[in-house]
Amino acid sequence: QVQLVESGGGLVQPGGSLRLSCAASGSTFDAYGLSWARRAPGKELEWIASISRTGTSPSYANSVKGRFTISRDNAKKILYLQMNMLGPEDTAQYYCNFNGIPSSRGLGTQVTVSS
Repeated sequence: QVQLVESGGGLVQPGGSLRLSCAASGSTFDAYGLSWARRAPGKELEWIASISRTGTSPSYANSVKGRFTISRDNAKKILYLQMNMLGPEDTAQYYCNFNGIPSSRGLGTQVTVSS
């Protein structure tokens, strides 16, 4: 069974950057596409980015397009989310999961954008 663990969140000022990581255990990391999603306080879970199992064909929600970049390193079994030009609206708990397997979602990492 593969487990996903998110990290890299924190407090950042508006306009700043963060890079989130999602580390996997197990041997099936490169068998699946991966996604990032987030849940802001009082709001529903929002999908924000996905990437294929080979690291190609990234796709983004309009809310993050042009600011966030999803990537993966299959050798290291890590998924990344580079977040630039952060704003208060990006404050949320961020999660990763294997595509089509919501139960694979980890505990998340908190991102707070505030001055």
